[in-house]
Amino acid sequence: MEFGITFKGFVEPNRARALVRQAENAGFSHCWFYDSHILWRESYPAMAMCMEHTQKMRFGPCVTNPNTRDWSAAASLFGSLALQSNGRFDIGLGRGDSAVRVMGKKPATLARLEEFTDVVRKLVRGDEAQYGECPNPVQFPWAVGYELPIWVAAYGPKALSSAGRVGDGLILQIAEPAICKWLGDQAIAAGKEAGRDMSNYRIMAAAPAYFGDLDTCREATRWFPAMVGNHVADIVEKYGTGREDIPASLTAYIKDRKGYDYSKHGQSDNPYLDFITDDIIEGFSVLGSPDDHIAKLHKLKAAGVTQFNIYLDNGDEEQIIAEYGKSIIPAFS
Repeated sequence: MEFGITFKGFVEPNRARALVRQAENAGFSHCWFYDSHILWRESYPAMAMCMEHTQKMRFGPCVTNPNTRDWSAAASLFGSLALQSNGRFDIGLGRGDSAVRVMGKKPATLARLEEFTDVVRKLVRGDEAQYGECPNPVQFPWAVGYELPIWVAAYGPKALSSAGRVGDGLILQIAEPAICKWLGDQAIAAGKEAGRDMSNYRIMAAAPAYFGDLDTCREATRWFPAMVGNHVADIVEKYGTGREDIPASLTAYIKDRKGYDYSKHGQSDNPYLDFITDDIIEGFSVLGSPDDHIAKLHKLKAAGVTQFNIYLDNGDEEQIIAEYGKSIIPAFS
């Protein structure tokens, strides 16, 4: 199993540099950044900075979307960072959440996400691509043939189908093993049905990790199921409930949800946390003692998860990275 960390844009540069050095030395292979340019600082300069202070760690947005940037500008950015890092760059891709909704805009359609995936891959590789209303095809004369790995974030049946058919990996913002298996199996089945070789397909569980007694852990991570809830609300609105291809355990917990404040996206002071129960917090995150973490991560691995990506949003970041390097990552070497 691989291990990653995710930063928000409020991490100060000096501390970010120190954290990525510590994480790489601890055995983490990936460093991801929120891509939400209004709520937090632009993440790509921070990635470029952190690349210069690491040697093996891979970087990327978790997640970007097709609507924030012109597609040729996005592809040029991705290809440039891949070249600058000697091939240590992936992207996570979704329809668009806080990056667009905070402006009152809507997420991209899945058709647009799939087209974006194709166009960006071609441009980063160095192939010619044409998109949107551009009358002329685009090609980067400086591209070096880099094959950009694209992870697709998904929950609903149609999004999971897109992730399996066009993605190199699946991002699940949840660490509940049974749900991860259910959703991951759907993406893999869609890829196989499309004739793809899914033997190297990757599945990420992105969620907070915290050490200590459960009361302390739950309070530190209560914000997380609320953030997941805004995605689940979209699924319920689109598909309803009671479908065989959507786990009831994923949708039932939002029945008392009253809203979501995007200006407090992913933060513990979001005012809409009352509907979150202790069981949901424990199920969605990785909490407790080091042995508790190891036991849950083994269940995630058995469920098909290939990377656990820690949202470093709860405090004690240095201590969490150190404990993972000391006790957790060696158990999966």
